[in-house]
Amino acid sequence: MHIKNFEFKARVNSIEKYETKLLTLNPNYIGTDHQIDTYFNAQNGRLKLRQGNIENALIQYNRKNIKGSKESDIILFKHKTDNALKDILTKELGVLVEVDKLRKIYFINNIKFHFDEVKNLGTFIEVEAIDDANKFTIEDLKNQCNYYFNFFELNEENIIAQSYSDLLLNISSTK
Repeated sequence: MHIKNFEFKARVNSIEKYETKLLTLNPNYIGTDHQIDTYFNAQNGRLKLRQGNIENALIQYNRKNIKGSKESDIILFKHKTDNALKDILTKELGVLVEVDKLRKIYFINNIKFHFDEVKNLGTFIEVEAIDDANKFTIEDLKNQCNYYFNFFELNEENIIAQSYSDLLLNISSTK
């Protein structure tokens, strides 16, 4: 499945303040997912295998590391949990890094909200405006992201340009 996506990620000191604010909008709570994202050595873009108790997918995506809301070009393959897939990808491509996180997931229409506690990194909010049915323009998705950036009263210092995988790789390279 090909997906148009616009998103931002923000580092926050505490999730509760932002989650409480989101709850005033009566979002659809999907649940709390313990996710392990395994990133593989990919030739083009990024390739990660997400294994969780709610979400399981093989995801290939391209996204620039820029601050603020950014577009992602995503190909998503949802699957049932099976360690053989990870074993095959590990043998063929090698593991780049693993991201271990506890993620609370909410939706309002096509907007997905993540409240993440990422091992060795801290706490984050991630907002994704998702179009998997070609209903929105990129500008529509960008405007949706910007709306929630302002709703949460975030500022530029909160915004993270990189993925969790990049942040973890930066930590390990400085050791």
